[in-house]
Amino acid sequence: MQLRDVLFSQGFGTRRHCEALIRTGQASIAGRRCLDPQEPVATDGLVFCVEGQEWPFHAHALLMLHKPAGYECSQKPSAWPSVMTLLPGPLRNRGVQPVGRLDQDTTGLLLLTDDGALIHRLTSPKHHVPKIYEVVTDEPVTPEQLNRLRSGVVLRDDPRPVRATACEATGTCSLRLTLTQGKYHQVKRMMAAVGHRLQRLHRSGFGALRLPDDLPEGQWRWLDSPADIFGSAVG
Repeated sequence: MQLRDVLFSQGFGTRRHCEALIRTGQASIAGRRCLDPQEPVATDGLVFCVEGQEWPFHAHALLMLHKPAGYECSQKPSAWPSVMTLLPGPLRNRGVQPVGRLDQDTTGLLLLTDDGALIHRLTSPKHHVPKIYEVVTDEPVTPEQLNRLRSGVVLRDDPRPVRATACEATGTCSLRLTLTQGKYHQVKRMMAAVGHRLQRLHRSGFGALRLPDDLPEGQWRWLDSPADIFGSAVG
């Protein structure tokens, strides 16, 4: 791939702008300044530098973000800033988007990618990709309520029961829910169905992936491949 096309594919602007970055000496590979926009480059394992910042080449961008409260998972937010503002310009330019949504007051693991097929695979109900939520409630949670969440509760706008794939107490007023569905405000509505209001909601896992303890709120990290999410089940 020509160097200008590498920069273009990774979100550094139009091809003309990428050519200008190269011709003005702002692109380098392995410490060598590159001045020819048409220089052929092998992309396998490529790490290049633009304007002093290193970037690994990814045919498809796939990353995880530790979402803070106070951000909307939308490119056109209505009341709160978009999570996209937490990402650098090249990632926004290449069209990454959240995989599903977390409410503005929900924190935790958010996946983003520009791979449409992967988004469908991760969000389609037929694939049953589990999501793990840490829930803090307003009052103590009883064993009976945990059993109801496991066996299924009916939400106001849907006569079909929804249930947690797994559910366990983690404290007097806290629990861990694993869901494979993706209904609107599902955790909040399930907890309301058993008589609780949420004090805090945090997503700690998506598929086989867990939010790392060393990834601060508001920060993001590349993922190597979908296998990080699907684990041994990836095809």
